[in-house]
Amino acid sequence: MSYEIEIKALLGSEKRAKEIRKNLKQIDVRSQKPISVNTQLNHYFEGGDIKKLYRTVSAFLSKKAQKTLKTISEKISDYSVRTRDKDGNVFLVVKASVDNTTSANGISRMEFEEKVPLSLSKLDGLVRQSGFSYQAKWSRKREEYVCRGVNITLDKNAGYGWLSEFERIVNSKSKIKKATKEVRSLMRTLKVEELPQDRLGRMFDYYNRNWRKYYGTNKIFRVN
Repeated sequence: MSYEIEIKALLGSEKRAKEIRKNLKQIDVRSQKPISVNTQLNHYFEGGDIKKLYRTVSAFLSKKAQKTLKTISEKISDYSVRTRDKDGNVFLVVKASVDNTTSANGISRMEFEEKVPLSLSKLDGLVRQSGFSYQAKWSRKREEYVCRGVNITLDKNAGYGWLSEFERIVNSKSKIKKATKEVRSLMRTLKVEELPQDRLGRMFDYYNRNWRKYYGTNKIFRVN
Protein backbone atom coordinates (compact mmCIF):
# COMPACT_ATOMS: atom_id res chain seq x y z
CA MET A 1 0.00 0.00 0.00
CA SER A 2 1.28 3.47 -0.89
CA TYR A 3 0.79 6.50 1.37
CA GLU A 4 0.84 10.01 -0.02
CA ILE A 5 2.00 13.07 1.90
CA GLU A 6 0.84 16.11 -0.02
CA ILE A 7 0.92 19.75 1.05
CA LYS A 8 -0.44 22.52 -1.16
CA ALA A 9 0.68 26.14 -1.51
CA LEU A 10 -1.32 28.87 -3.23
CA LEU A 11 1.15 30.92 -5.28
CA GLY A 12 -1.15 33.65 -6.52
CA SER A 13 0.82 34.61 -9.61
CA GLU A 14 3.11 33.27 -12.30
CA LYS A 15 5.86 35.43 -10.81
CA ARG A 16 5.94 33.19 -7.72
CA ALA A 17 6.08 30.13 -9.96
CA LYS A 18 9.14 31.59 -11.70
CA GLU A 19 10.78 32.25 -8.32
CA ILE A 20 10.26 28.62 -7.29
CA ARG A 21 11.75 27.38 -10.56
CA LYS A 22 14.81 29.56 -9.95
CA ASN A 23 15.19 28.42 -6.33
CA LEU A 24 14.84 24.76 -7.30
CA LYS A 25 17.82 25.09 -9.64
CA GLN A 26 19.91 26.59 -6.84
CA ILE A 27 19.01 23.88 -4.34
CA ASP A 28 19.31 20.84 -6.59
CA VAL A 29 20.99 20.97 -10.01
CA ARG A 30 18.88 17.98 -11.07
CA SER A 31 15.79 20.20 -10.75
CA GLN A 32 16.85 22.53 -13.57
CA LYS A 33 14.21 21.08 -15.89
CA PRO A 34 10.78 19.57 -15.21
CA ILE A 35 10.50 15.81 -15.52
CA SER A 36 7.10 16.29 -17.14
CA VAL A 37 4.90 19.04 -18.56
CA ASN A 38 1.32 17.99 -19.19
CA THR A 39 -2.31 18.99 -19.45
CA GLN A 40 -4.89 17.28 -17.26
CA LEU A 41 -8.63 16.89 -16.87
CA ASN A 42 -9.66 15.65 -13.44
CA HIS A 43 -13.24 14.59 -12.69
CA TYR A 44 -14.23 14.30 -9.02
CA PHE A 45 -17.13 12.14 -7.86
CA GLU A 46 -19.30 11.84 -4.76
CA GLY A 47 -21.74 9.32 -3.33
CA GLY A 48 -21.59 5.84 -4.78
CA ASP A 49 -20.46 2.47 -3.50
CA ILE A 50 -16.69 1.81 -3.44
CA LYS A 51 -17.27 -1.96 -3.29
CA LYS A 52 -19.47 -1.82 -6.36
CA LEU A 53 -16.87 0.34 -8.09
CA TYR A 54 -14.24 -2.32 -7.38
CA ARG A 55 -16.44 -4.98 -8.98
CA THR A 56 -17.27 -2.76 -11.97
CA VAL A 57 -13.72 -1.70 -12.91
CA SER A 58 -11.80 -4.78 -11.76
CA ALA A 59 -11.59 -6.29 -15.25
CA PHE A 60 -9.62 -3.26 -16.46
CA LEU A 61 -7.05 -3.32 -13.63
CA SER A 62 -3.82 -5.24 -13.11
CA LYS A 63 -3.84 -8.01 -10.48
CA LYS A 64 -1.82 -5.83 -8.11
CA ALA A 65 -4.19 -2.89 -8.58
CA GLN A 66 -7.20 -5.15 -8.03
CA LYS A 67 -5.78 -6.23 -4.68
CA THR A 68 -5.06 -2.66 -3.58
CA LEU A 69 -8.48 -1.33 -4.54
CA LYS A 70 -10.17 -4.28 -2.84
CA THR A 71 -8.29 -3.51 0.38
CA ILE A 72 -9.40 0.12 0.25
CA SER A 73 -13.01 -0.88 -0.48
CA GLU A 74 -13.11 -3.23 2.52
CA LYS A 75 -11.27 -1.15 5.12
CA ILE A 76 -11.73 2.56 4.35
CA SER A 77 -14.86 4.67 4.78
CA ASP A 78 -13.48 8.16 3.97
CA TYR A 79 -12.37 8.09 0.34
CA SER A 80 -12.32 10.33 -2.72
CA VAL A 81 -12.88 8.93 -6.23
CA ARG A 82 -11.75 10.72 -9.37
CA THR A 83 -10.83 10.04 -12.99
CA ARG A 84 -7.97 11.69 -14.85
CA ASP A 85 -6.95 12.31 -18.43
CA LYS A 86 -3.24 13.17 -18.59
CA ASP A 87 -2.28 13.98 -22.17
CA GLY A 88 -4.55 11.20 -23.45
CA ASN A 89 -3.66 8.62 -20.79
CA VAL A 90 -6.60 7.78 -18.53
CA PHE A 91 -6.37 6.89 -14.82
CA LEU A 92 -8.67 5.83 -12.02
CA VAL A 93 -7.66 7.55 -8.79
CA VAL A 94 -8.86 6.78 -5.26
CA LYS A 95 -7.51 8.57 -2.20
CA ALA A 96 -8.36 7.63 1.37
CA SER A 97 -7.58 9.68 4.46
CA VAL A 98 -5.27 8.25 7.14
CA ASP A 99 -5.17 11.37 9.35
CA ASN A 100 -7.72 13.95 10.51
CA THR A 101 -7.76 15.80 7.18
CA THR A 102 -10.07 15.03 4.29
CA SER A 103 -9.68 12.35 1.64
CA ALA A 104 -10.19 14.97 -1.10
CA ASN A 105 -7.47 17.41 -0.03
CA GLY A 106 -5.81 15.99 3.08
CA ILE A 107 -2.11 15.86 3.95
CA SER A 108 -1.68 12.10 4.61
CA ARG A 109 -3.62 9.68 2.43
CA MET A 110 -3.58 6.18 1.02
CA GLU A 111 -3.24 6.51 -2.72
CA PHE A 112 -4.49 4.36 -5.58
CA GLU A 113 -3.76 5.46 -9.13
CA GLU A 114 -4.03 3.05 -12.04
CA LYS A 115 -3.91 3.60 -15.78
CA VAL A 116 -6.85 1.97 -17.56
CA PRO A 117 -7.36 1.10 -21.26
CA LEU A 118 -10.46 3.26 -21.60
CA SER A 119 -11.40 6.77 -22.68
CA LEU A 120 -12.19 9.28 -19.95
CA SER A 121 -15.87 9.26 -20.85
CA LYS A 122 -16.07 5.44 -20.71
CA LEU A 123 -14.31 5.31 -17.34
CA ASP A 124 -16.63 8.03 -16.05
CA GLY A 125 -19.53 5.89 -17.20
CA LEU A 126 -18.33 2.91 -15.15
CA VAL A 127 -17.90 5.11 -12.07
CA ARG A 128 -21.41 6.48 -12.49
CA GLN A 129 -22.77 2.95 -12.92
CA SER A 130 -21.42 2.32 -9.41
CA GLY A 131 -23.74 4.97 -8.01
CA PHE A 132 -21.38 7.95 -8.10
CA SER A 133 -22.29 11.36 -9.49
CA TYR A 134 -20.11 14.24 -10.63
CA GLN A 135 -18.95 16.50 -7.84
CA ALA A 136 -16.88 18.77 -10.10
CA LYS A 137 -14.64 18.78 -13.16
CA TRP A 138 -11.18 20.37 -13.00
CA SER A 139 -8.63 21.33 -15.63
CA ARG A 140 -4.98 22.33 -15.29
CA LYS A 141 -1.59 22.63 -16.90
CA ARG A 142 1.15 21.03 -14.79
CA GLU A 143 4.93 21.08 -14.52
CA GLU A 144 6.48 18.30 -12.42
CA TYR A 145 9.85 18.45 -10.66
CA VAL A 146 11.76 16.31 -8.17
CA CYS A 147 13.95 17.95 -5.52
CA ARG A 148 15.56 16.14 -2.57
CA GLY A 149 13.21 13.21 -3.01
CA VAL A 150 10.10 15.41 -2.98
CA ASN A 151 7.77 15.62 -5.99
CA ILE A 152 6.90 19.24 -6.70
CA THR A 153 4.28 20.50 -9.12
CA LEU A 154 3.60 23.95 -10.47
CA ASP A 155 -0.01 24.01 -11.61
CA LYS A 156 -2.07 26.56 -13.47
CA ASN A 157 -5.54 25.53 -12.36
CA ALA A 158 -8.89 26.70 -13.61
CA GLY A 159 -10.41 28.69 -10.74
CA TYR A 160 -7.48 28.43 -8.33
CA GLY A 161 -4.81 30.02 -10.52
CA TRP A 162 -1.19 29.10 -9.76
CA LEU A 163 -0.87 26.37 -7.13
CA SER A 164 2.03 24.18 -6.03
CA GLU A 165 1.92 20.70 -4.50
CA PHE A 166 4.75 19.11 -2.50
CA GLU A 167 4.47 15.34 -2.30
CA ARG A 168 6.26 12.28 -0.95
CA ILE A 169 5.10 8.70 -1.44
CA VAL A 170 6.04 6.15 1.24
CA ASN A 171 5.29 2.44 1.50
CA SER A 172 4.65 2.26 5.23
CA LYS A 173 2.35 4.15 7.58
CA SER A 174 5.25 4.39 10.06
CA LYS A 175 7.15 6.61 7.61
CA ILE A 176 4.44 9.27 7.26
CA LYS A 177 5.53 11.51 10.14
CA LYS A 178 9.17 11.72 9.02
CA ALA A 179 8.21 12.28 5.38
CA THR A 180 5.82 15.08 6.37
CA LYS A 181 8.61 16.84 8.27
CA GLU A 182 10.91 16.54 5.24
CA VAL A 183 8.29 18.00 2.92
CA ARG A 184 7.68 20.97 5.21
CA SER A 185 11.42 21.51 5.61
CA LEU A 186 11.87 21.78 1.84
CA MET A 187 8.95 24.20 1.63
CA ARG A 188 10.61 26.44 4.22
CA THR A 189 13.86 26.31 2.27
CA LEU A 190 12.00 27.40 -0.85
CA LYS A 191 10.09 30.05 1.16
CA VAL A 192 6.75 28.58 0.18
CA GLU A 193 3.83 29.00 2.58
CA GLU A 194 1.52 26.07 3.26
CA LEU A 195 -2.10 26.63 2.28
CA PRO A 196 -4.15 26.14 5.49
CA GLN A 197 -6.60 23.25 5.38
CA ASP A 198 -9.57 25.42 6.36
CA ARG A 199 -8.98 27.88 3.50
CA LEU A 200 -8.33 25.02 1.09
CA GLY A 201 -11.66 23.55 2.16
CA ARG A 202 -13.47 26.82 1.46
CA MET A 203 -11.84 27.09 -1.96
CA PHE A 204 -12.74 23.49 -2.77
CA ASP A 205 -16.37 24.00 -1.72
CA TYR A 206 -16.68 27.20 -3.75
CA TYR A 207 -15.25 25.58 -6.87
CA ASN A 208 -17.52 22.56 -6.51
CA ARG A 209 -20.56 24.84 -6.45
CA ASN A 210 -19.38 26.87 -9.45
CA TRP A 211 -17.15 24.56 -11.50
CA ARG A 212 -19.10 24.99 -14.72
CA LYS A 213 -17.96 28.65 -14.83
CA TYR A 214 -14.28 27.70 -14.56
CA TYR A 215 -13.67 24.26 -16.08
CA GLY A 216 -11.49 24.56 -19.18
CA THR A 217 -10.95 28.31 -18.75
CA ASN A 218 -8.29 30.67 -17.33
CA LYS A 219 -10.78 32.31 -14.94
CA ILE A 220 -9.66 32.68 -11.31
CA PHE A 221 -11.58 33.33 -8.10
CA ARG A 222 -10.35 34.33 -4.64
CA VAL A 223 -11.68 32.87 -1.38
CA ASN A 224 -10.02 33.92 1.90
